[in-house]
Amino acid sequence: MRMFSKYVFRQAGSSLLLILLSLSGIVWIALALRQLNVVTSQGQDTWMLIRMTTLALPNLMAIIAPFSFLIAALHTLNRLNTDSELIVLTASGSTVWTVAKPLLALALIVSMGLAFVAHLAQPWSMRQLKEYIIQVRTDLLTQVIQPGRFTNPESGLMFHIRERSLNGELIGLVMHDTRDKEQAQSYLAERGIIVKQDESAYLVMSNGHILRRADAKEPPQIIAFDKYAVDLDRFEAEGAGVGEYKPRERYFSELVNPEPTSRAFKGQSGQFRSELHDRLSAPLYPIAFAFIIIAFVGQARSTRSSRMESLAVAFVLAATCRLVGLAVINLAAANAVFVPVLYLLPLSAIAMSLIIIRGADRQRSGLAVIDKAVGALAPHAQKLKALVTRAPARSGLS
Repeated sequence: MRMFSKYVFRQAGSSLLLILLSLSGIVWIALALRQLNVVTSQGQDTWMLIRMTTLALPNLMAIIAPFSFLIAALHTLNRLNTDSELIVLTASGSTVWTVAKPLLALALIVSMGLAFVAHLAQPWSMRQLKEYIIQVRTDLLTQVIQPGRFTNPESGLMFHIRERSLNGELIGLVMHDTRDKEQAQSYLAERGIIVKQDESAYLVMSNGHILRRADAKEPPQIIAFDKYAVDLDRFEAEGAGVGEYKPRERYFSELVNPEPTSRAFKGQSGQFRSELHDRLSAPLYPIAFAFIIIAFVGQARSTRSSRMESLAVAFVLAATCRLVGLAVINLAAANAVFVPVLYLLPLSAIAMSLIIIRGADRQRSGLAVIDKAVGALAPHAQKLKALVTRAPARSGLS
């Protein structure tokens, strides 16, 4: 049995790696195509594109890895039953837990990987990605933008400069921001310069005006300034919590104990709460998937009966459980009442699967008792049959 467990673990593990690498490659290509403007319009090389898209992958691993395990485990059990290996194993007296142990061990490894990504790899990669984004936007202003030309680094944002001095100062700067549909803003400044402080970079403008229009029927607001700073990471006015890490960029200790003066926590405490509990509950899903698969696909069946219905039911239940969990994350950010639901979803799936497995074991043990009883009564039945067949013969002789 130990050899068979190693065989199942090896088959499921190799399928998991193949599917995980394939899905990660597809996601990476999609991210690369989405960020292709980093090379085409923002003056960066291909290596910068590769680094930025690769750093964005850990953020998606919490979704990709459980589904990769789900597909790999379903494929492995379906192949074992198609090759009659589960049937032979069941006929030899083994229980469903013989197949369940290697799958649960693999699910535990996936859960540990998800915990590592959520608590360490994801915050580190998001911080590195933030630095690269700041570098790209800084290079865009200091090197890429050509004097006398209108440049659109992203949709709804436009830059124009009259000239660039030898020390990198931007002269005759115009920045038009229409990304917020409720409010359009235009910045006009005589001079602008890039200033780096800590892990952020700012565009500091001197002697200019800000034109804001919130309603097309109302006249625009004109604000004059001597100096005005714009964060290049978010293009927001200084004082809106700039320079702070977002919840996904923070490590576990920073989510549990945020800075008392953190404006991001004061304004988005719900995001901190949902991110913390999402990281704690996400590793439960691979284990829940393993129990669902064992409950619906782990039992041996005849090769004449179709297993497609069981495979489809197991996949739909597992996928629905995870998708509902992703939706509850947003609800937990708005209301703390939904936080327990993040844990109840995978735990309820595990409990339901255990009930189904226990019921199947009872049914199987009941059939085994009937088989033993039939086997014990078989000799007596043969004797009774012999007596019945002899009785007419004796009556005829008399």
